[in-house]
Amino acid sequence: MTAPASEGAAPTRPLYHEDGTRLIFTATVQASNGQARNGQASNGQEVALDATAFYPQGGGQNGDAGTLRWPGGEARVTDTRKDKATGVVWHRLEGEAPPPGTAVTGEVDAARRWRNMQRHSGEHLLAQAFFRVNPAFEVAAVSMAGAECTLDLRGDPAEVHVRAAEALLRGVLGRGDLTLETPNVPDTDLHLYPLRRPPQVSGQVRLVIFRDEQGEIFDASACGGTHVPRASMAAPVVVLRAERHRAGLTRVVFMAGEEASEYLSGVYRDARNLAGQFSAPVEDLGTRVDALRAERDALSAQAAGLRRDLAAALIAAAPARDVAGRPTREFTAPDPEVLLALLGGVLSGSVLLGVTPAGRCGVASACPDVNAAQVLRAALERTAGKGGGRADLAQGQTADPEGFLGAAREALAAHLASTAPAGAE
Repeated sequence: MTAPASEGAAPTRPLYHEDGTRLIFTATVQASNGQARNGQASNGQEVALDATAFYPQGGGQNGDAGTLRWPGGEARVTDTRKDKATGVVWHRLEGEAPPPGTAVTGEVDAARRWRNMQRHSGEHLLAQAFFRVNPAFEVAAVSMAGAECTLDLRGDPAEVHVRAAEALLRGVLGRGDLTLETPNVPDTDLHLYPLRRPPQVSGQVRLVIFRDEQGEIFDASACGGTHVPRASMAAPVVVLRAERHRAGLTRVVFMAGEEASEYLSGVYRDARNLAGQFSAPVEDLGTRVDALRAERDALSAQAAGLRRDLAAALIAAAPARDVAGRPTREFTAPDPEVLLALLGGVLSGSVLLGVTPAGRCGVASACPDVNAAQVLRAALERTAGKGGGRADLAQGQTADPEGFLGAAREALAAHLASTAPAGAE
């Protein structure tokens, strides 16, 4: 195996910091290896360059992908990472890697970079909007690994705060534009900037600043990621939902830029098609759905009443079978809902046994000395089923619907025999 060849490699010059829109560059291979850190086999070759426009994964942002080309060869860059201890950026390749000293041309996947920039700028802008709604809404963690990005916030924001932050940002972006600045500032000067949260680095600190046309700073944060040159390029920034993540943290799920536009367009298209099926305009879809829900609930209540009436009529008309002196009625119900209605209508001083063709079954008892759960369990042991319940009502599922009623009848007789007082006939 090839030994790691990072010894002596100088820190990689971060072209992605100098110009976030630069996608094509030239560089020289400093080191090459086919072995990951700590002796673990990697999924492919890796190369370190003396300079790169490929952003390495970090700060919640994905690493860049793209292509490296050199005389006589090329390879796909599948991911990029930075060794924090050395400052060397490693590029994972599909296929063989060019040897150290090779001059290469790199090309960053423009679509992936653009998505990452929009997501990251959207995260900064939305976090600032929440901060302005209430400074208690501090960012604890972020993720921009997929189209649905997340902000984990402290301060327990409610839905009203979520919508206020979204509206605030929408207003800021709608009234003008914010321009990106990325100065490197000594940590002794950080007090001159309205940072949303303290930086986690010292020395020279790279800031990401979005400033409006009057020169006022909307957001300033210490950040090493790539961002869109103007905030409007990350719009729209749309909150999809907010949910309690864990104690003390609320997770806000959002989308930004073209991914948000595509998502909203798809949602509207689906809503329009659905509204068309209801012969209603999209804006009335909620009202139409509420009306249908109310109609459904009314029909469900009516159906439940009809099932109860049907069950009562069936029970009243059915002759009772004597099982060890207990009036017992047996039914094969068409479906579980009718079965439940029958079980709930058991007459005082009697027992009811029921099953459906699909195997749903139950026992109801209005006799103090008949435990429905015990009778059901005994019947299910004979018919390969499972279930349980209370002394007055028990339900289950049997693998032998045709044999269940007979098994339940026998179980009831055995149950009564076992509970009869000594000497009773």
